[in-house]
Amino acid sequence: MRGKIMFLGGLAAGFVLGARAGREKYEELVVRGRKVLDHPTVQEAAGVAQAQANRLYSEGKDKLGQSKLGEKLNTGNGGKPELTPADEAFAGTPATVGAKSGVSPTSSSVTTPKPKAPGTGANGSTL
Repeated sequence: MRGKIMFLGGLAAGFVLGARAGREKYEELVVRGRKVLDHPTVQEAAGVAQAQANRLYSEGKDKLGQSKLGEKLNTGNGGKPELTPADEAFAGTPATVGAKSGVSPTSSSVTTPKPKAPGTGANGSTL
């Protein structure tokens, strides 16, 4: 019985010490990840990727609208496509201008990111 209690005590101590060490490594990885994400080169690449995604989305939506399937989808609402919840993120882009929606492009629920001060993390904390 005494051996079992000693074993459980050692197991508990190992768990606590391992959890602390694991949390410290996790926090270190989070800090490194934030530094990488906040790097200007990564931010520029993300902006380029977002712009290309917006362009491809617009082109695809325009091509669909010009196809027979697109014409069938647009009948019954005056020829203007309805905005879906997925489209609202792109409200005001060339593909959605003129589409019917309860949300105008200027009152969209999508917020634009504010520029961050140099040396701050994603949540505004200093690194």
